[in-house]
Amino acid sequence: MPYKVLIVDDQSMSRHFFESFVAASDNYELAASLDTAKFADGYCAGGKVDLVIMDVVMNDGSNGLDAAARIKAAYPKTKIIVVTSMPDSLFLSRAREIGVDSFWYKEVQQAPMLEIMDRTMAGEHIFPDSPPVTSIGMAKSTEFTERELDVLRRLAEGLTDKEIAEALHLSVTTVRYHVNNLISKTGASSRTELAVNAVRSGIAIPGIK
Repeated sequence: MPYKVLIVDDQSMSRHFFESFVAASDNYELAASLDTAKFADGYCAGGKVDLVIMDVVMNDGSNGLDAAARIKAAYPKTKIIVVTSMPDSLFLSRAREIGVDSFWYKEVQQAPMLEIMDRTMAGEHIFPDSPPVTSIGMAKSTEFTERELDVLRRLAEGLTDKEIAEALHLSVTTVRYHVNNLISKTGASSRTELAVNAVRSGIAIPGIK
């Protein structure tokens, strides 16, 4: 019996890409292909799905990590491969915490997707050592501390220094210190430009906790 695969990705080109891997192997058949993570756990009910291939950021505001957490809580035997083009390091760490089985970067492919699928169904857990390196202004993603990235994510959400301080249990002075360091490292002309560039680069995606 072929494994039933659920594909969850808001980009039609990506969905077709993953569908082609399912079609290329006798080991898999397509259960469904969705453009939102809202209903992913519902499709897994009743043993309908053996493997979920799921993107993280969706256009409708849903995200694959939340959906993966719901699926793993309700259907722990269902395998999940999280796929993303965003290098935000929080995605990788949260996927591990949730119990996602494997993780695959779309633009930086350490192994072919079909190989990742086969190995995941065989019981392996395949994760990259670190996110791909990208740039924001004059700085590379590897040049930021974890605390700076925490501040950058909240800044990308549009929070004030006071709100960031409350969210991260820091003083306002400490938050301003980190913001000024980020502006200096990246060469951004303002905190607004810094926030916009952070989201565009995928280093800091708002709304992911």
